[in-house]
Amino acid sequence: MLTWEGTLVSKFPVRNGPKTMNQGKIVEYIDQGNFVSALCIEDDGQRLHLLTLTNREVNLSSKRAVFISKGSVNTRKSRAELLSWLKQAEERRARLEEKIQVKELWDLVREEETGFDFEYLAQLCFGENVTDDHVSALVRALFKDKVHFKMKDGRFLPNPEAKVEQVLTQMEEEARKEEMLLQGGAWLKRVHANQNAQDPPHKEDILKTLVELALYGQDAPGFKFTKALLGRAGLSDIGDARKLLVKLGIWEENENLDLLRLGISAAFTEDVIHESEHVSKVEVGSAGREDLRHLPVFTIDGPLTRDFDDAISMEIEGDVIHLGIHIADVASVVPPDSLLDKEAAQRGSSLYLPSLQIPMLPTTLSQDALSLREGYDRLAISLLARLNKGGDLIDLRFLPSLIRVQRQLTYDQANELYLQEELLGELHRLTQVLRQKRVEQGALLLSLPEIVIEVDDNSSISIEMLDQDTPSRMIVAELMIFYNWMTAQFCRDNGIPAVYRGQGEPGERLSIGDAGYHYYVFKQRRKLTPLVIDTEARPHAGLGVDAYTTASSPIRRYFDLLVQRQIRNFLFNEALDYDQEALENKRMALEPVLKDLEKVKRNRIRYWIQKYLHQHTGEKLRALVLDTLSNRYRLLLTEFLMVVEMKRQSGQLFSEGQAITVRVKKSDPWNDVLLVEAVE
Repeated sequence: MLTWEGTLVSKFPVRNGPKTMNQGKIVEYIDQGNFVSALCIEDDGQRLHLLTLTNREVNLSSKRAVFISKGSVNTRKSRAELLSWLKQAEERRARLEEKIQVKELWDLVREEETGFDFEYLAQLCFGENVTDDHVSALVRALFKDKVHFKMKDGRFLPNPEAKVEQVLTQMEEEARKEEMLLQGGAWLKRVHANQNAQDPPHKEDILKTLVELALYGQDAPGFKFTKALLGRAGLSDIGDARKLLVKLGIWEENENLDLLRLGISAAFTEDVIHESEHVSKVEVGSAGREDLRHLPVFTIDGPLTRDFDDAISMEIEGDVIHLGIHIADVASVVPPDSLLDKEAAQRGSSLYLPSLQIPMLPTTLSQDALSLREGYDRLAISLLARLNKGGDLIDLRFLPSLIRVQRQLTYDQANELYLQEELLGELHRLTQVLRQKRVEQGALLLSLPEIVIEVDDNSSISIEMLDQDTPSRMIVAELMIFYNWMTAQFCRDNGIPAVYRGQGEPGERLSIGDAGYHYYVFKQRRKLTPLVIDTEARPHAGLGVDAYTTASSPIRRYFDLLVQRQIRNFLFNEALDYDQEALENKRMALEPVLKDLEKVKRNRIRYWIQKYLHQHTGEKLRALVLDTLSNRYRLLLTEFLMVVEMKRQSGQLFSEGQAITVRVKKSDPWNDVLLVEAVE
């Protein structure tokens, strides 16, 4: 590219002489990137007083001159005559400039590593006899070309071939971007105005930049370009990028941007689907398994659940309870390091969001071949335990099994039946005893209702809080805790490397008090020590157990699948898939994935609640004061279990734990803005 190193100064020789030495000569210089010709009407030795083609007089430092003609004109002539003379010279030089083939000139001298003066290069173009006009035309042509030569110390140096190719590529890219700005801006302007618009040539590139801007804002790779693109469309808010993508049908109105940022896809690749279909048809066989199909096995789950990975059985003989907890044997179907396993590891867990479910394994397996569906024979890893009526453990054993689910109950059905059926009633009583034993060992009961959000085809939102302490939910929760507790002890006591979960004692144990259960739970949760996921077994103070892992949901959680593989191989007397170091590597890779999934879920619930509140702006809500801060309150919206901050108004005084009423002033789900005000 043609550049002037240092300042834009020509070292074109200026003859020594009186102060009038450049008077009457044409001086050419660069102004705002343009090549300008002017007539010097006065020279005081440092500054040139010039007359331009537009009949303006300007002062210029002599150091800024790029080229000064040798010939001159008598400046005593009339202004009109001087302008006419200058115009004629400009026209001659422009005509000569058109004849210069810069690429051919560069080809002649590109092997040279030295610089060339203006006159020599002009002679290569026009022959020996060159005038000021020829030299000026040469300088202009090389300046405008900006590719093949650069200027240094008043001489032109040919750029290396690699530099020329680089500059040409840059210029092509700049031209392409300018075309995108011009055509894309006009296109987006019509799209924004809901007018019919023909797709521009660079549509895909434009859409890509819009997506990046909508996802990453000022951190988008092409932020400046896309901001300029919106500007050409008459838009200034970068949030308009998302709106345009919705108008264009690229995104849905409620597109989950977190999923896009993290690259989380609900769909599986064809290779993964093909492998899942293949393994679902492979007969694993029941050799080495205990046939438990005679047991009254049943499941308790939500009405929409299809991926059943845990089931229960119970029989009573006198004062002895025979408890069975049966977990789908995923480990026997999905081998380590297979395509399915790598996909599951990358996903980390199934993700359940309002109006969207993203399974860890393809539905061919998760909802069919592996799912503990009623009436089908399924492989399982079962825990058979004998307990007395007081909930004391007599003995237990883990075993690979073959089971058949005889009943599939929903939570609501189980809540009705436990008072009618002796077996369910006794199971409920047993789990109450097991829970109380954990409480006596220090367990904290801090469950909150589950927020269930449903969105219909008309984007109507309904929000419901499901109590987690109903009899049926308590049965399932307590038995899964029991299974995971016993699994952790089994791995620890048998030297089986596993991934454990532990938690130290809370910083403080609070009591419920007058402020109520919600206030207590939110305050107590802040006092908990962080959960530790590790390959060393340790107590879990929050659950009141001496060791804990998760192995009860291998269809939905990858950590559970890892632990199940270890137990399965141990039970079959096969080599373990992982040593402690391998599991530690798995843990380090998986933890960030799970944190991302938790963030996605938390943000999505918050989004839909704010969307709901946007539709109910001005309505009153119940709130609970969690914290009083210097200039604001931190509140819990008790109908949604959502924390929000409210500015403290003059004369306003609330205390922690106080129940108040607030009104929604503004709710913007896309920008995570929720403003509320207290109502007297």
